[in-house]
Amino acid sequence: MSFARTWKMPETQDLVINTGPILTIIAGLGDLRVLQIYRRVLVPLEVCSEIAAGGPVQFGLAEFNSAHWLTKGSQPLPLAPNLANVLDKGEASVIQLALNAGITTVAIDEAAGRRVARLNGLSVTGSIGILLRAQREGHQFSMRGALDQMRSRGIWLSDRVIAFALQQSGEQ
Repeated sequence: MSFARTWKMPETQDLVINTGPILTIIAGLGDLRVLQIYRRVLVPLEVCSEIAAGGPVQFGLAEFNSAHWLTKGSQPLPLAPNLANVLDKGEASVIQLALNAGITTVAIDEAAGRRVARLNGLSVTGSIGILLRAQREGHQFSMRGALDQMRSRGIWLSDRVIAFALQQSGEQ
């Protein structure tokens, strides 16, 4: 069974999002407006802190700060040991916040975080899943152009993920 046949996009209205998808979407599209396909997008304080740390070029910080409609955490989350011991603080806090708030879907791009989220009963999407849903819901942008921008900004995407995104968006 191929990946394309088994993939199903989560249809949630609420989302808790990690650093990777935020920065990847900014890299691809220049802003975070596509996240408005969700009723509510929560960003734990730990993820806000990772973005604020941003390295020497502060990539994505201005775009993140201008997305005032995001629900940004202001208090650190106490993390369950099973999360804190296996994931970085950002991924662990995304999963913990989703569990605490009763939100069923998280946006995490890293394999370990996705695996742990699923083990905790959560649905998982990522940067590409969000972009595909946004296109399906009427946002107009070139998937190929977004992928090229991501790669030019140092975002690593496998050939398999690129082929899938282009196939699903009709831009093969």
